Amino acid sequence: MSTAVARVSVQTADFNLTDEVARLRRQDAQIGAVVSFVGTVREWLPADRHAAPGPDACLELEHYPGMTESAIEAMIDEAQRRFELRGVRVIHRVGRLAVGEQIVLVVTASSHRGQAFLACEFLMDWLKTQAPFWKKEISATGSRWVEAKVSDDEALARWRIQP
Repeated sequence: MSTAVARVSVQTADFNLTDEVARLRRQDAQIGAVVSFVGTVREWLPADRHAAPGPDACLELEHYPGMTESAIEAMIDEAQRRFELRGVRVIHRVGRLAVGEQIVLVVTASSHRGQAFLACEFLMDWLKTQAPFWKKEISATGSRWVEAKVSDDEALARWRIQP
């Protein structure tokens, strides 16, 4: 008998995509499609737009423990209402992360690929705009809080969810 995989984890530790997918697949023999998204910290241009952030650049993420997990759980519930899902796993890292490190994992599982793809995209669009995380870019030239992007709000709007 397999143990159910937690749907949400907010953590400082890195994750392993292969391990997470395998755990999810072991839960249900009716899973025929697994779609995953792994987001990484990318290099950004500093506010002055003249130089790269440098070798020690990082992204610092903060959140409200408990509230963040509850908000993500509620969105997973919504994804399960909208799509024919057999399993979901969301991992979001917090703390200081260097350029190139993994920051987020969304894995959706369904009997068929279409529903898994849609659900994964739905959850990522929601996470980018609605999950209670605060991101700060830190580089040799200073730091700044990351602001919401209009394009992220537009992506969310296609699901008929208002920011």
